[in-house]
Order: sequence, then C-alpha cells, then structure tokens
Amino acid sequence: MLLLNKKLFGIDITNSYFQNTVIIVCILFGAYILSTVLRTLLNRLVKLASETLMIDATRFNFFKNAVTFTVYTIAIIMICYTIPALQQIGNTLFAGASILAAIFGFASQQAFSNIVSGIFIVIFKPFRVGDSIKVGTDAGTIEDITLRHVVMKGAENQRIIIPNSVISNQTIINSTIVDEKVCVSVDVTVDYKNSPDKIISLMNAIALAHESMLDNRDEEQKAENKPIVTTRVIQMTEMGMLLRTNVWAKDAGSGINMKSDLLKTIYEKFTEKGYSFAFAHNK
Repeated sequence: MLLLNKKLFGIDITNSYFQNTVIIVCILFGAYILSTVLRTLLNRLVKLASETLMIDATRFNFFKNAVTFTVYTIAIIMICYTIPALQQIGNTLFAGASILAAIFGFASQQAFSNIVSGIFIVIFKPFRVGDSIKVGTDAGTIEDITLRHVVMKGAENQRIIIPNSVISNQTIINSTIVDEKVCVSVDVTVDYKNSPDKIISLMNAIALAHESMLDNRDEEQKAENKPIVTTRVIQMTEMGMLLRTNVWAKDAGSGINMKSDLLKTIYEKFTEKGYSFAFAHNK
C-alpha cells in the first residue's frame, strides 16, 4: 500500500527534494563514519608507534586533522556532482571560474595562511605535542596542532587557542625542545647588617636539601669539585643586597614548585636565625 501511494509516513518519497535530502544525509553520514574509523585507526597506530618506536605524535595529530578535512571535502564534491540542481550551479560557477577564484582566494586567504603555517610547524617543529612553551604572555603545554590553530593547555587548565599564522610570527620560548632541565633563579634582598657569607651559605644549604634539586654538573666540573648550587651577590641597592641562588631542576614544572618551596623555606630559616630582609624605606 505504501508503494502504491509512494508515501512513507505521509512524505512523498518520489519528491526530488526528499530524495536529494536523503542523498546529502547519507553522504555526510558516510563521511562521518569514514572519518571516525580512520581517526580511530590512526590513534591506535600513534599509540603503538609511540610505545615501540618513540615517534613524535605531532605529525600524526596534524595528519589526522588533514584526513578529516579531506574526507569532508570529498563528501561535499560528491554531493555537488550527485544532485543535478547543485551540478548545474557548479557548471554555472565554473563558467565564471576566474571571478570565483578571485572571490574564494580573497575570502580564504587567512584560512590558507593558517594551513601553510601549520604545515611549516609540523615540518620544522619549533614545538611538538607535549612541549611546554611560552608565546607572548601565554604559557602552557601543547595539546594539539590542527589545520587552523594550535591548542595549548594553560596553568589553570584553560585551553588557549592560537591561529597557526599568528603563532608562526611570534617569538616562542620552548622549555622542552632540546633539554627539559631548567635553571631556577631565587632572588632575595637582605639588609646590609647581615653577613653575606652566612646568607650565601644558608641559601646554598637550603637549595641543596630540596628533593627536586638536580646536579647538572658534567664530569669535568665534578672532577674540579665545582659547586652544585651557586649563590652570589648580584646587586647593591638602596634597600640592601640582592642575592641570587641558581639551582637546577629536571623540568619546568618541577622548577616552579621548587622555587616556591625554596622561598618559603628561606623565609622560615631567616626568621629562625634572626636574619632580616630588606624593604623599601619611606622617605
């Protein structure tokens, strides 16, 4: 009965609009399934390669995004060539290809710039997925590199989205591109009535006792018995003596935590021993 009336749930299935809608939905759904399957397979490939071959995941992430973009682009082309009405529109637009190219080029200039910049990032690798970087006033860990932008996780768990073309033109401070170790500087200004030698000795001892302190000396420096931690008077100010302790940590995260701990311990030890900090004097 449904075939005789050519209706399904009250909808005329012979209607061209209905047929075209079904075609579009089927193609887009097929593109979604194909894209999901390919990304899942690539995810497994990346995980396997990372565990066995220690391959950087940056290129794989970019490739996964490129695969998704390609699948949906092919789906849109299929829709245009499958539906007669859209095919006619396409032929009409093709007749004015020069005008269309100019309009499309102008409209997609920024998008194309982001894609090219993303390719350069993947090729030259100023940073990789997992690197801790600072761009301008923003700092965080790289989570993903897409065709359009870079996703960075900030210290407060927020996501910082930076277009590829923007980040490519910025000065990037990468803490992990070659060596994850960092040298942490702890500055303290003390009153002139304190003994510099005693202050230096105490600050060195506090730094050496921290669990995150790293011995970064090479074999030659160890043979020469060079100090692991150094504290020096670097400036004489109106307030007092500015001392700086340089101590190494295994990575930026450990360095931040260690600096916080050292400042707290320095305050406690100075208070315990009667050493005084220097403060601005009101004139």
